[in-house]
Amino acid sequence: QVQLVESGGGLVQAGGSLRLSCAASGSIFDTDRMAWFRQAPGKERDFVARIMWSGDSTIYADSVKGRFTISRDNAKNTVYLQMNSLKAEDTAVYYCAAGRPSATIAYEYWGQGTQVTVSS
Repeated sequence: QVQLVESGGGLVQAGGSLRLSCAASGSIFDTDRMAWFRQAPGKERDFVARIMWSGDSTIYADSVKGRFTISRDNAKNTVYLQMNSLKAEDTAVYYCAAGRPSATIAYEYWGQGTQVTVSS
């Protein structure tokens, strides 16, 4: 099992920045990828960004490219999401997720989420 705990959410004005953190614990060695998703009220959960525990591979949703940066600190088993130039439409609950290479689904483990609210 893997436990994920997000932090860093809050209220920010449009154009501002926030950095989210996701601390992973448990059987992290079983996982090879970490990602951020978000879910706005009344909408489905959407992919935001993904990073692998090794190498430099990252991918982003088109809606956040150039504004958000995903990174990791392997020594701390922590993944970050730096969010710049925030917009009102970025308002959502942000979830951290982890996946195993041998699993049938991309992401098996999820955090509890952290609220990000961007005021316009």
